[in-house]
Amino acid sequence: MAAVGLALIVEVLTAATLLSQPLAPPPAAPAHTMRLIDRGGPSELPGRIAAEIPGAVAAVSAFWGDDWPREIVVVTTGTDADFAAQTGEPSRDWAGVAAVAVADWVDPERREASGQRIVFAPGANSMSAAALRIVLRHELFHYAARADTALDAPRWLTEGVADFVARPQGSRPGPAAVPARLPSDAELDGPQGSAAYDRAWWFARFVADEYGPPALRRLYMAAGQPQDALGVGWDDLLSRWQRWLAR
Repeated sequence: MAAVGLALIVEVLTAATLLSQPLAPPPAAPAHTMRLIDRGGPSELPGRIAAEIPGAVAAVSAFWGDDWPREIVVVTTGTDADFAAQTGEPSRDWAGVAAVAVADWVDPERREASGQRIVFAPGANSMSAAALRIVLRHELFHYAARADTALDAPRWLTEGVADFVARPQGSRPGPAAVPARLPSDAELDGPQGSAAYDRAWWFARFVADEYGPPALRRLYMAAGQPQDALGVGWDDLLSRWQRWLAR
């Protein structure tokens, strides 16, 4: 009886000790989750996108912060015609476009956007893992920043910052190929679009490198007005950019 009584006392004391200890917090739910709408696209593509989502969310949040939509709507399409339809601009020429982030309605003053989605063309599945990673991060930045993007923000800014978030660091063009100006919308959409995107990307990298990533974010929020965001005028800023490119 004494042994049994001692065992009961030990069990009661052990239980009391455990109950007095603070409970471990439950695991936190993911801050952002993907909702897939599969419209008959390549069977491998949703899994490839899902595998890249955590890294894409981390890359976007590291630059932009975490205050953006928790649900990430991703649409995979089975035909080029359906891809065009899902973008909301079926008459536009989407040839060569792997993915695009779109919204049905945006009100920057209220920081609201509805009908947001990242739409993937069926050809996106042919991309390498590295290319898919860049495309997803680029479009996810547009998704995250949509409600804070001024309607008159220049595309060299919106596309350049999206590439800054998405692309790994690369070489600069050197003194022999320093551009005289930032790319126009027509150049970004034209046959030399890749080179135009590079120029926008180089400018975003320059601002982040010389003034810091928070300054690049301020420039984005200021719709590309450097005097407001960086305290410098356009002519001076472009000259500094060109010198940075030539290094």
